[in-house]
Amino acid sequence: MTAAASRIEVAPAAAGGAPHVPVLLDQVLALTAPAAGETVVDCTFGAGGHATALAARVGPAGTLVGIDRDPEAARHFEALVPAMPCPARLMRADFATGLRDLVSDGAAADVILMDLGLSSMQVDTTERGFSYSRPAPLDMRMDPSLEMTAADLVNSAPEGDLMRGFRDYGEERYARQIARAIVRRRALRPIVTTGDLVEVIRGAVPTPALFAGGHPAKRVFQALRIEVNDELGILGRALPEAFALLRPGGRLAVISFQSLEDRMVKRFMRDRTRGCICPPDLPVCGCGQSPEGRLVTPRAVKAVTAEVVANPRAHSARLRVIRKADA
Repeated sequence: MTAAASRIEVAPAAAGGAPHVPVLLDQVLALTAPAAGETVVDCTFGAGGHATALAARVGPAGTLVGIDRDPEAARHFEALVPAMPCPARLMRADFATGLRDLVSDGAAADVILMDLGLSSMQVDTTERGFSYSRPAPLDMRMDPSLEMTAADLVNSAPEGDLMRGFRDYGEERYARQIARAIVRRRALRPIVTTGDLVEVIRGAVPTPALFAGGHPAKRVFQALRIEVNDELGILGRALPEAFALLRPGGRLAVISFQSLEDRMVKRFMRDRTRGCICPPDLPVCGCGQSPEGRLVTPRAVKAVTAEVVANPRAHSARLRVIRKADA
């Protein structure tokens, strides 16, 4: 193990319940089918909801590895450890680094889960600054040791960089107007709270946009969060590491909550399941390429209505699963 990821290791303990019901839990269990004695890796441990259910499936002969860069995850992990039915350990790292370290250590996994986006413990903690609906410092760091906060970004980035970030990461229609308004406002006084930023956004977009398509700050907050935490960069590095970590027949499941992530996951899984890439008029295959896996989910799986009613955050969740080819 390299120094980039720290870990907490514990011995097996008795089984227990999860502290909350995580998104698409039944679908994750059904489509990844964790079996007794297998090794599962939860790349985004969070409050441990998925991990606890996966651990129950693999049982005393199995192993659970959790990864999370948020130090709050360690508190949840330690609270759940006494009830874990299998040996478990938690790695303090972003999941690209954690997966890379596991591959470097020669480890292997049967089931890997990535639950992308914000965890409940982050969005529900007001002072973390992830929510546009509650006043708080404009922070948005998933790992508090990161140097750059969202406030640092909005108060220092050139107008063009802000505009491109809002457009590319938030798919914000009024990216140019919002970036221009931010630069004008910060010249007068810094933007330091979530309320400051919401005020600027409300003043920058046309009045009809304030009442259509959800909260007017939603896409800008998403873009800032993605950039502050390098979410797409980490996902891009993590997907091949996860596939390399899988044993033959292993399953990789990814839950995404916005289109940028989902497109990356879809493209990665499509490329791994593609066979011959020779021109169709070539009589004999010259590339020698064969599929590295098969899609368990030809289309993204969504939450059923009952789950969305019980947990509105499940509305945008999309689950994709790939199975690595047998040896």
